[in-house]
Amino acid sequence: MYFLRGPVGQGEIANRTGGTSQPKLALYKIADIDFPCPPRNIQTKTAEILSAYDDLIENNRRRIQLLEQAARLLYKEWFVHLRFPGHEHTKIIDGVPEGWEKKPLGTIAPLKYGKALKNDDRVPGPFPVYGSSGIVGTHTKALVHGPTIIVGRKGNVGSVYWSPDDCHPIDTVYYIDSELCSFFLYYALQQMTFISTDVAVPGLNRDFAHSRSLLVADQKILRLFEETVSPLHQQMELLKRQNTSLAKARDILLPKLMSGEVAA
Repeated sequence: MYFLRGPVGQGEIANRTGGTSQPKLALYKIADIDFPCPPRNIQTKTAEILSAYDDLIENNRRRIQLLEQAARLLYKEWFVHLRFPGHEHTKIIDGVPEGWEKKPLGTIAPLKYGKALKNDDRVPGPFPVYGSSGIVGTHTKALVHGPTIIVGRKGNVGSVYWSPDDCHPIDTVYYIDSELCSFFLYYALQQMTFISTDVAVPGLNRDFAHSRSLLVADQKILRLFEETVSPLHQQMELLKRQNTSLAKARDILLPKLMSGEVAA
């Protein structure tokens, strides 16, 4: 498994992939792949070493999911169920706490169009490239400064991503300028109902998105929410960076273990 997932194995598979309109891999072509076959005990030790990296990565992923779930639940508690700090002493007028206001998204954080960047034009670099399904690659140049919020425009309509770093949103998404971004807005967008306005290819009309209303709290509550959620996101980013380092270390070690350069 690790050999086939590694750069050599992936290269062997890529060289055997055919098809014009849709890529396909024939069984007989897989049978021709040559791969190292050390003694069984060496295979087992090699897999154990590499699995340890995968276990750490998976544990970190689970911790990231729990941290984001905690932040999302806090948003719902405060801004959906309206059980925010001090709610017992706040008047509710027409279903809205006193001092809060419903505003169209377009007046709070206008959506901007991403810029096309084809696979062939991407040069692997330090900046993530975002599509409507999330990070789809990297590039040497960024289009926008972080933090920014990315919203799916085509394909995965209404998907929402937070990028703490400079990045390049492509033409299948919208993005929001850094100075307008907040964790409140990030979680609020996840709660909004965005529907496709295109029959042939799923798409999100910007005017429609701008017309959706948001319940915006007073500045004191907004500031308290940011202060509470920020440490959770800092921990998430630390875990994501750890995972990137672990994956790189695993991928460097894999061919060395396979070739016997490093003893298992």
